[in-house]
Amino acid sequence: MDFEFAFWQTINLFISPQKVYRNFQYRKQSKSQFARDDPAFLVLLGVWICITSIGFKFVLDLHFVGFVKFLLYTLFVDCIAVSVVVASVSWFVLNRYFRKPQCLNEDVEWGYTFDVHLNAYFPSLILLHLVQLFFYHIFISQDWFLSRVFGNLLWVISIGYYVYITFLGYSSVPILQNVKVILYFLPVLILLYLLSLAIGFNVTVALMNFYVNRVI
Repeated sequence: MDFEFAFWQTINLFISPQKVYRNFQYRKQSKSQFARDDPAFLVLLGVWICITSIGFKFVLDLHFVGFVKFLLYTLFVDCIAVSVVVASVSWFVLNRYFRKPQCLNEDVEWGYTFDVHLNAYFPSLILLHLVQLFFYHIFISQDWFLSRVFGNLLWVISIGYYVYITFLGYSSVPILQNVKVILYFLPVLILLYLLSLAIGFNVTVALMNFYVNRVI
């Protein structure tokens, strides 16, 4: 497993995701597949999930059993199960509705849709399960308007990253068309952000309460 290359991918998913997908295109040319053939990225993602779960243990003051339940839930439900569902739905929708008419004899690989989701998931994981923790008690959890502005903005940025990286992933596949519709989620995201501020809804506090309740 090439962990050095996998680490390079994690860095560039933040600063230059186009480079990551350029590498996927090279793999298609050299190995006739877009999907990763090295599990190093998935292993590294699992390591980051373990690290961020330890952070949640201290921020939420979880007991040991609660921490183990949180870690297992995050790893096997939030990451693996959700990834399989999202990849399967994406695979079906893309092959059914987004293939170019002249490419109907070619399919988007299921493994690639799985990789695209994991690529888009990683920045969100770091922003919401690591960076956010440093500000939670001292600022985000407070009942202040600026706390909601900052906390909810982190969610907007992370989901925006997810949408944009997903768009880049599928726009790199030459048999697909009209994938720019994925970007239509961005203005909806902005509207939801403004609505959350208008009604005084703190997304982070609500999710933290959900995390606590599911491990009790």
